[in-house]
Amino acid sequence: MHENLFTFFLVLIPLLGIAAQWLAWRLQIPSILLLLGFGLCLGLWKSPDQILAELTGGGSEVGPKLLFPLVSLSVAIILFEGGLTLRWNQLGSGAGAVFRLIGIASLITWGLTVLLSYYLLGFSWQLAWLLGAILMVTGPTVVGPLLRQIRPNRRVSNILQWEGILIDPVGAVAAVLVFEVVTHSESLSWLSIARTVLETLGIGVLLGCSAAVILVFSLRKYWIPDFLHGVFFLVVTLATFWLSNLWREESGLVTVTILGICLANQNYVSVDHVLEFKEHLRVFLISCLFIVLGARLQLSALMEIGWWGIPFVLLLIFVVRPLSVVVATMGTKIPWREKMFVGLVAPRGIVAASVASVFGLKLYERAHEGLDAGTVAIFEKAGLLAPATFLVILGTVTLCGLGAGPLARWLGLADANPQGVLFVGASRWVRELALALRKFDIRVVLIDTNFANVSAARMAGLDAKCGNVLSEHVQEEQDLAGIGSFLAVTPSDEVNTLATMEYMHVFSRAQVFQLAKRGKSHGRWQSIPENRRGRLLFHADLNFQAIEQMFEQGATLKTTPLTENFTYKQYRARHGEQALILFAMDSERRLKVRAAAAPFEPAPGDTLIALVPKSNSAESQADKPSATASEPLSQATLLDPDDPSNLKT
Repeated sequence: MHENLFTFFLVLIPLLGIAAQWLAWRLQIPSILLLLGFGLCLGLWKSPDQILAELTGGGSEVGPKLLFPLVSLSVAIILFEGGLTLRWNQLGSGAGAVFRLIGIASLITWGLTVLLSYYLLGFSWQLAWLLGAILMVTGPTVVGPLLRQIRPNRRVSNILQWEGILIDPVGAVAAVLVFEVVTHSESLSWLSIARTVLETLGIGVLLGCSAAVILVFSLRKYWIPDFLHGVFFLVVTLATFWLSNLWREESGLVTVTILGICLANQNYVSVDHVLEFKEHLRVFLISCLFIVLGARLQLSALMEIGWWGIPFVLLLIFVVRPLSVVVATMGTKIPWREKMFVGLVAPRGIVAASVASVFGLKLYERAHEGLDAGTVAIFEKAGLLAPATFLVILGTVTLCGLGAGPLARWLGLADANPQGVLFVGASRWVRELALALRKFDIRVVLIDTNFANVSAARMAGLDAKCGNVLSEHVQEEQDLAGIGSFLAVTPSDEVNTLATMEYMHVFSRAQVFQLAKRGKSHGRWQSIPENRRGRLLFHADLNFQAIEQMFEQGATLKTTPLTENFTYKQYRARHGEQALILFAMDSERRLKVRAAAAPFEPAPGDTLIALVPKSNSAESQADKPSATASEPLSQATLLDPDDPSNLKT
């Protein structure tokens, strides 16, 4: 009976986690809110501690002893994956700000949180120092999805991402030091504390760099087959984490973070395929961890904190964090708008939750070991460490998740409706298409290896970059703020396919497109797995050469609004099927890219951008002067004269 219940519980946790992730994606809200909500609801029925206690026949202490090692290993994998995303050359002008935030802002946050914990929550000074160390971290597992959703400018994104990942091991080590001081204050000195810090850093650097060298050397010598790369990296990460913690408690988080950073910044072997594996694993682990930790949280413990918990959270968000960021970044060249955004976006995440749960349990047990009354008084509220941390997580994630987007748009750091288009290719007809889109105030970026194409695009006033879209340098330097769609439109089918594969992890798969292949090869095209190609752009028979030939034969781009008096049916009756619709802009200023296999039903209020052959264009423009041969096609982009709404009085 207990075995069946445990199996059901193991299935239910990931099921709830992935359901929360999917629902959060559909509703465009932070997933952690739903994860914790689902976890709390699960805890009302059964907590993980109860399930494990019933399964093993032990007491209430069995559950945490079995659970927290798994939580620690999961956090190690999450931090390792985070380290794999950190590249030094991405920091640029934000490098100084990152290290100031870690070295100065974290200390200010720590100190002010101690004061708030003591005076508002009624914690002892010892517990207040421990809670301050736990809450000075930010949550990369929350910041990352938030940044992908908002897409602020590159510097702000890099600062928040680097800070979130690097501050987690720093906060964990600080919490360990405070715990050691609190529980062994009679035998510790400043010298021993300094030695602990140096040993932790030394072990982290030594083991992290050594493991990175072993992995790189093994891959360069082809000692590991490709199908084992992901799991081999995973096993080495877990072994390194365990060995590091064996030498010095909680140094493992430092070690795995350094391991990830070393692998991300070496140029000997590619680890992108490993990163993709780790990203999927990270989503799964985060989903399960928040469900499990949320299920362990009792609502009665949250109520025990009292109403003072609300001003505690609000002061952390609106006073402590902004003040620490302002002081830490004084003297830097970072604009005040970016400082304000960084100062108001600091959600806490899984590391804070796991560390608080572990230390809260240890201190609570120590308070009930039959020690003297003074020690019991110090630790009597240790059971509130985890509830207080979860209250901060809920508060910061809710306010940051719901308010970060409007804040970024108000500060001019992100677009309210990111409808921009990144074109890979800058041929003549691509430039004309980009100019047509820009008339709708849509941000357009073109990347091409042909300098003549790039120069012509710049002469036309377009944002164009000369470089290989597949190179890491171009990917890292490109600012994608306001860009929502990716279109691979080069003459090379191979480049288009490779480019879409590279950028699927940047954009949603639904917004990555590429032109049809040349020749009658659609059967072969369909045989290519969908995860290795973008969505078919425009029309199944409209490849690069076909579009180029139409332009050479005099085809023009026509922008036509649809109204109640001029419907899509009337549009087709006028132009027939020869008018190839490429884009549509709806009444809410959302750009729709025409996909070959997707249903397309424009409605009144939409504005169509179509490629009209010369014969159709001449018929509809008979009463208007045509563009001369020397005119660029962009000057021939006209509104449909058949639509009465286009006539000017």
